[in-house]
Amino acid sequence: MSIKILKLSVGKGKHRIHSVAIITADGIIVNLAGGERPHVGAVSISIPRRSLKDPSKLSASSSVFTLVGHKDDEIARPFSEKLSKELNQVVVVVAGIHVEQATNNDIKCLILNSMQIAENLVEKLKSIIKPSSNSHGT
Repeated sequence: MSIKILKLSVGKGKHRIHSVAIITADGIIVNLAGGERPHVGAVSISIPRRSLKDPSKLSASSSVFTLVGHKDDEIARPFSEKLSKELNQVVVVVAGIHVEQATNNDIKCLILNSMQIAENLVEKLKSIIKPSSNSHGT
């Protein structure tokens, strides 16, 4: 499999989120950026594994590094875990989304837009990524 690049955006104005996904033979790297000042705020890596509660299902183990004073881990971790579990791939997410004086509504909108990108990526990547014997969780 050669490297594939997929770009998606969701939302408008200060709530717009952009993503660039790099799909490799051994995993997926996603950059999520948006708001008024895109930056690097958190990095999450999720590795698929069998669920401890139900071994017939996939789960993910994650490690997160968050820059001091940033809250981007609140998007990076669920995003990487969703892709990892649903696609059975190692997933790295670099997230940096900032809105000055963000209200609760701003935060909710940014999270919803980010997770909409995750949904869209899963749907698009299911047709690109084929299950193989190199699967991580099964």
